[in-house]
Amino acid sequence: MTIAIDAVTAVVTATSGYQLKATVSNGSQDALDAGTLNLSANLGYIFNSRTDMQEWSQGDANIPMMDDLGSVSVPELTPGASASVTVSASKESLGRIATWGPKPILVSYVSGDRPLAQTHSFLTRSSAGMNAIDAPALNLTIAMPLRSGAWQVSDTAFESLASGSSNAGSAIVTLGEEAKTDRVYQQLLAKHPTLQVIADPTLLDAMDMPTQVNGIMQPSGFDMSAYGSDNAGAYEAAGVTSSAWNADAALADYRSALGDQKASTNVVAWQGRANWSLASLTQAKRQGYSVVIANHEFDNSDDSTVHTGKIVVPTDAGDVTVLTQQRVLSRLAQGKATSASADAEGSMAGRIARFIAQSAFYQMEQPYTTRSLLVCMNANANGAMVDALMSAAEHASWLNLTDLATLSRADAFASGDDALAMVNETTKLTDAQSDELTGTLSTLAADRDQISRFISSVLVADGKSTAWSNQLLAAQSTLALHAMSGNATVAKRMTDGAARLVDRLLGGVTITPSESLTVVSETAKMPVTLSNTLPYAVHVKVSSITDSMEIVTSRTAETEIPAHAEAQITFSIRVSTSGSANATIALQDRNGQAFGEPQTKKITSVLQISDMSGFVIIGFAVVLGLLGLWRQFHRKKDPDE
Repeated sequence: MTIAIDAVTAVVTATSGYQLKATVSNGSQDALDAGTLNLSANLGYIFNSRTDMQEWSQGDANIPMMDDLGSVSVPELTPGASASVTVSASKESLGRIATWGPKPILVSYVSGDRPLAQTHSFLTRSSAGMNAIDAPALNLTIAMPLRSGAWQVSDTAFESLASGSSNAGSAIVTLGEEAKTDRVYQQLLAKHPTLQVIADPTLLDAMDMPTQVNGIMQPSGFDMSAYGSDNAGAYEAAGVTSSAWNADAALADYRSALGDQKASTNVVAWQGRANWSLASLTQAKRQGYSVVIANHEFDNSDDSTVHTGKIVVPTDAGDVTVLTQQRVLSRLAQGKATSASADAEGSMAGRIARFIAQSAFYQMEQPYTTRSLLVCMNANANGAMVDALMSAAEHASWLNLTDLATLSRADAFASGDDALAMVNETTKLTDAQSDELTGTLSTLAADRDQISRFISSVLVADGKSTAWSNQLLAAQSTLALHAMSGNATVAKRMTDGAARLVDRLLGGVTITPSESLTVVSETAKMPVTLSNTLPYAVHVKVSSITDSMEIVTSRTAETEIPAHAEAQITFSIRVSTSGSANATIALQDRNGQAFGEPQTKKITSVLQISDMSGFVIIGFAVVLGLLGLWRQFHRKKDPDE
C-alpha cells in the first residue's frame, strides 16, 4: 500500500495550525483491514546539514518521533481501492516548537498492530511570532518561461501563400485555439505579482490577447545555447539568420503583440537543451543579450553552501550576466523529487513541503549573509502547481521574493577568470540531441535550396512574382526558426511544413498524361501538354529520351506557361523500323536540372511504303533478283557437276 500527501500546511505560524490531507491506496490483491493514519514529529529537532535532511526524506535517518500530532481512522480498503483522509494538529501541540525552521514529520499507516506504510516529510515553522534573531531574509526569484509546444503549420495561411495572397507567409505558423485563449497565467500574475514570467514574444504575438509578462526571451524560444560560431553557417543555410532571433527581433515581436511600437520590457536569453558554452554566450552578447538564464550546468551548491545565482562571464563581445538556478529548489519546483527514494516527494504537496523546508534550511545555513537565489520552473508549468508554490513562498517569513532585475543587480558570486572556469568551452549535447539538430538543419537547408532554385530557375521574374518569392522565403524562415526551439515535436511539424511547401511549388508544374502514340511514317510529331497551377508564370525546359535506337525523339524543348494555364510543346520523332519504344518526358528548370514527376509515353511504329523512295527500293530489289536468276541459268557448269 502507499500514502500520498495531497495537501499540507506548508508554513506553520503561531495561529495557522497544521493540516495534512493524504490518500491511502491498497495496491495489493487482498482486502486491507480498517486502520489508522498517524501523524508524528520531532518538534525539537534541528537539521544540521543538507545530508541530514536528504537522509530523512529517504527514510535513512533514525530520528525518534517524539510528538504525536494527530491520527485519523481509515476504513477497510478492497483491492485497488483508496481513501482520502485529513489529519490535523492542534495549535497547542504545535506550541511545543521552540525554534523556527524545518522539522521532521512521519506519516504512517497502521492496521491492527501492523505498520504497513509510511512517508517522510517536513513541517516548517515560520519565525513570525517567535523570539528569533532578526536576520536578513533570503532573496528568492521564481521565474517561469512561457513558450509553446503547440506551434503548427496553418493550413489557411499555407493555402493563401500557395495561391499568391499578399502577406500570407508571415502567419504560416500558428497556435491551437486553446493556446491562444488560455488566461491561466494572466490570473496567476494578478494573484502573484512577484512571479517572473518570461515569455516567447512570438507566442504573445499569436495570442488573441497577450498575457502580461515580466520579460521576454529570444523569439520562438530559439535554442541559443546550442548555437555557436562553428555551426552558424548551417543555420544560415537552413534559413535561420541571427536577425530573426536577436534582441531587436524579440523586442519587435513584443511591440507587435501589444500594438505599441514604443513598448519596452526586460529582454533575456533563456537556456535551451545545451549548456551555455563560452561560444554561445559570446554569440548571445553579440546579438544583444546581456543577461541570460541558466537552468542547468552552472550550479555547484551541492559542494558548498548555497550562493547568489549570478556570475559575470567575460567574452570577446563583452561581459554577460548569467543568472543561474539553484538546483535543488528548481528541481522540486519543476515537479521532480530530490531522489527516487524520497517517498513524500512523489506528490505536488510533498514536493512543496520539501521546497519550503529546504529554503528555510538554506537561510539558517548562513543567516547573516545576503544571498539571492533563482528558481526556474518548467515552461508553461501547471497552474495549480505555480499557485501552490507561490502561495507557500509568499507566507515564508525568511524569504524575500524579488524580480529578475533585482537579481541582476545583486553582487556576483563569480566574475572574471573565476566565472570563466565555470563555463565549458564548447556546446554539449547528447549524441541523440546532436544528431537531431544536425538532421533538422540539413533537412531545412535542402528545402530552402529547393525553394530558392524554384524562384531563380523556374519562376518568371516580374514585380509581383518577386514579392511572392520573398514571401516564400520568409515563410520558410519562419518555419525554420520555430523548428530550432529544441522541441522535437515542433521541429517535426515545421520540417514537414517546409517539405510540403517545396512539394506544392515544384508540383505546381506538371506534364499532362496523354495516350500512346502510333507512328506510320519515318517522321512524326509528338505533342506534350504542360500545366501550371501556380499563381505566376513559369519557364521550363522539357526533355525526352526513348529506350530504343530505332525510334527516337528530339531531346529538349522549352516554353513559358502562364499562371493557372496550360501550354503545349512538340517533339520530333524519327523512325527507322516498325516496333515500339517508351519515351520518358521530364521537366527541367532553366539550368537543365530535373524536377517534378516524369511521364512515360509509348510510341508504336507501323512503318508503311507510302512514298516514291519506297518504290525505288522495291524496284532495285527486283532487278537484283532477276540478275541473280540470269546468272544462275547462264553460268558455265563444272565438268564434275
